[in-house]
Amino acid sequence: MPASQARGNRGSETPCDLEDFLRRSTQAVNQALNRFLPKESAKPATLHRAMRYSLFAGGKRLRPALCLAAAQACGGNWADAMPLACAVECIHTYSLIHDDLPAMDDDDFRRGKPTNHKVFGEGIAILAGDALLTQAFEIAAQSHGWPRYSHRDIVREISVAAGSRQLVAGQVADLEGEGRKTTAKELKYIHERKTSALLSCSVRLGGMSANCTPSQLQALTRFGYYVGLAFQVIDDILDVTQTSEKLGKTAGKDVQARKATYPAIVGLDRSRQIARRLTAQAFSALRNLDQRAAALRALADFLLQRDH
Repeated sequence: MPASQARGNRGSETPCDLEDFLRRSTQAVNQALNRFLPKESAKPATLHRAMRYSLFAGGKRLRPALCLAAAQACGGNWADAMPLACAVECIHTYSLIHDDLPAMDDDDFRRGKPTNHKVFGEGIAILAGDALLTQAFEIAAQSHGWPRYSHRDIVREISVAAGSRQLVAGQVADLEGEGRKTTAKELKYIHERKTSALLSCSVRLGGMSANCTPSQLQALTRFGYYVGLAFQVIDDILDVTQTSEKLGKTAGKDVQARKATYPAIVGLDRSRQIARRLTAQAFSALRNLDQRAAALRALADFLLQRDH
């Protein structure tokens, strides 16, 4: 489905012009990130160039877009959500820099460009990732608290999602699963933490910035969880069905590294069935949100029907 045709609710809800939403949100996020980050000339200049190299390498800004769309869905605004959207993108980019290192996935390309360590060396790449992770908290601290959600709640939300039991745990399990037989249950654990945790955090933070109700937060949490799982299953499928040029990163790396993926464990047809089921569960989670969630639903359509 072309992004411009993505509908807000697959029904009577007003269609969302997703191309326009993504264009505006990406532009707003890029401008905000440029303000939040130290300039390239700030000492140490090499570090700040490396941080900006990966952060502005042309990513889709999907996690910030989900954060902003979730805020909108709960009656909030982009201005309040923006520091949290940018914080999430910094964490996501740090994780990519570290994932691409020779000690991890050992990849040469990301977003169609040489990976950070290929340009700046492994040492600077590690430090650029470290700096982006800590930069995320500096940016998030510039948000103001809300009646239902204090600064402490925001910091804890980000810390847990990026910490040793979620994002980092997923990477550990992914590394330990290379070259050995992995069960579908173990693979789900990896996907829940390596992908779902930060996607769920993105929409939860957006809802929090709108001072959402507990029921709205629960709906966003379920949505983020299922979107994250489906997103990663689809990512696994694309790794074995698309070219490096299409993906903007090295295709077939999962197979070469004998990584645990759904196609490797259950086959392509079953993987596609699982992706469709998870997609349906993601949309079901949003059934009680009103038409303000049109962009969120359209984003889910876009994410779960992508070909790269």
